[in-house]
Formats: sequence, C-alpha cells, structure tokens
Amino acid sequence: MATILVVDDEPDIVALLKLLLEKEGYSVLEASNGQVALERLGVEPPDPGAPRPDLIILDIMMPVMDGHTLNTRLQSHPETSVIPVLILTAKGEKMRDLFQVAPNVAAYVQKPFEPKRLKSLIAGIIAGTSR
Repeated sequence: MATILVVDDEPDIVALLKLLLEKEGYSVLEASNGQVALERLGVEPPDPGAPRPDLIILDIMMPVMDGHTLNTRLQSHPETSVIPVLILTAKGEKMRDLFQVAPNVAAYVQKPFEPKRLKSLIAGIIAGTSR
C-alpha cells in the first residue's frame, strides 16, 4: 500500500483528500505547513525512522513555511529529493513555471480540482515510482 503525505493548511481540503485517497487504498499522512512536513518526514529534526511517503501532495500558500520553500528543502535532502511531488494549489498558472524546473515535481493541479482526474494522476505517479 502506498503512502501519501498531504501538506495543506486548509482542513477541508485535507479531509477531502484523505477521504478520496483512503477510498483508493492509500495510507495518508497530514501536515498543515512546510515545517510540520519536514518534522513528519524526519528531515528537521533528523529522524531516520520517520516514514517516507511514495508521494507528497503540496499546497503553495501556507503559513510558517510555504510550499516553494518546503520543496527546495526536500530537494536538498538526499532521502526526500527522490519523493515525487504533486503541487495542488489555488495559485494560477503563474506559479507553474516556478515548479516546472524542480526535478521532483511530477504534476501541477489547480484548485478547485476534479477528483477523478486527481485520482488518475496520483495513480500514474505512484505506478511510475520504483521503490
């Protein structure tokens, strides 16, 4: 069973994603901002026993640490740099270019999203990971 970390500060979005993903058989971890995500991943502070998800679904605009800063940190850490990231944001196309240069970003989806399309994208990303 694949594990997905959802990083978003909107509780309703997190609850919706958790419901959709668990129905598909995924295990879901949650983080309300980038700093909490780094803690859950065992990056800051270091914790080699922390779970390593198969995918991270990441919002951009969050308090404490935004999605862009988190993604930069993920790329600089050897164990998290290989985890694919799906950007899920209300920010428009302007932000897409910023993330297209990141090698770990597998997809960019705007909110509101079509659940069926999102599930299909996630399944494709998970199937493409070799772990």
